[in-house]
Amino acid sequence: MSRSEAPPLPEPLRVPVADSHTHLDMQDATVEEGLARAAAVNVTTVIQVGCDVAGSRWAAETAAAHANVHAAVALHPNEAPRIVHGDPDGRSRQGAREGGGQAALHEALAEIDALAALDHVRGVGETGLDCFRTGPEGMAAQEESFRAHIEIAKRHGKALVIHDREAHADVLRILADAGAPERTVFHCYSGDADMARICADAGYFMSFAGNVTFKNAQPLRDALAVAPMELVLVETDAPFLTPAPYRGRPNAPYLIPVTLRAMAEVKGVDEDALASAISDNTARAFDY
Repeated sequence: MSRSEAPPLPEPLRVPVADSHTHLDMQDATVEEGLARAAAVNVTTVIQVGCDVAGSRWAAETAAAHANVHAAVALHPNEAPRIVHGDPDGRSRQGAREGGGQAALHEALAEIDALAALDHVRGVGETGLDCFRTGPEGMAAQEESFRAHIEIAKRHGKALVIHDREAHADVLRILADAGAPERTVFHCYSGDADMARICADAGYFMSFAGNVTFKNAQPLRDALAVAPMELVLVETDAPFLTPAPYRGRPNAPYLIPVTLRAMAEVKGVDEDALASAISDNTARAFDY
């Protein structure tokens, strides 16, 4: 089986659910094909997430054109330092570029602010902190950008979608310090059970991706086990994090049932009950 070959369609869910975080612009299929495949397995809604100004504009336009797509707009945590300091290696999709300093970051944030005002934009994210790809020299730009996104989400009454990679304590600290928006979602939840309890106490949603199915992901399954049903979401983060047994092959919203079934097993609940809860939770989190 080729690693580039798309996995087969899983058995459809009986209860329709939403993919709370996907990147249709990075997937091989057209938007229409991706949505049709998802609908065939009862994944009837997707949140399309922007990671830079161009991607956020695309997310907003795609949501405007499709009733079952909602947009989230942001500068990814790794994008903020690239805007400020430049990206000589061209590691992002824009290729190599010069740094534009604080002025360029403020200009980009103003664009995100304008997009966040649109009705079909239901979230501000993915924003947060990433200590995996960005070194110490980029953390000030990340934190400034994160705090700005928190304010944008609050100003427009939109959900805040958090990217937290190897930065749990700092993300929680900044949320507490700045005051989290009313609806906050930890995308691709990556903390342990202790952090899940902290998130639950704060009322933060925890969205689980295909990596919850990975062999080495017991801490994630422990976190899912203690996360309250009313705060759990499911996502693909496609084309990344394809669930087992298809790990390493391209991910897409139609694979949500694979992850959801594994999650139901961890929580010891019926698949339909979990799907029903997740459906309600996603609509509540993104206010649609």
